[in-house]
Amino acid sequence: MLYSIFAYDVENSLPLRATARPEHIARLKALNEAGKLVLAGPNPAIDSNEPGEAGFSGSLIVAEFDSLEEAQAWANADPYLAAGVYKKVEVKPFKKVLP
Repeated sequence: MLYSIFAYDVENSLPLRATARPEHIARLKALNEAGKLVLAGPNPAIDSNEPGEAGFSGSLIVAEFDSLEEAQAWANADPYLAAGVYKKVEVKPFKKVLP
């Protein structure tokens, strides 16, 4: 089943993101190579694809896992969470309708 992972950044998270980004991206690449990643990306803090120093307010990942518990465990092991980038992470079942 698909699950959405909504993560909310702490204030001024950009320096924290930079330190943990390689490990965070490596996990996403592994999920993609396993054929389980639907989409992943950050939410710019301002209305721009390149927010610069404004940074990001959070992230969204949609991926396939065997259960809600597995999705939650995967989210809980995110390097961004360990580095203090995320203040809150919500994992929910997701039903893709379109496209």
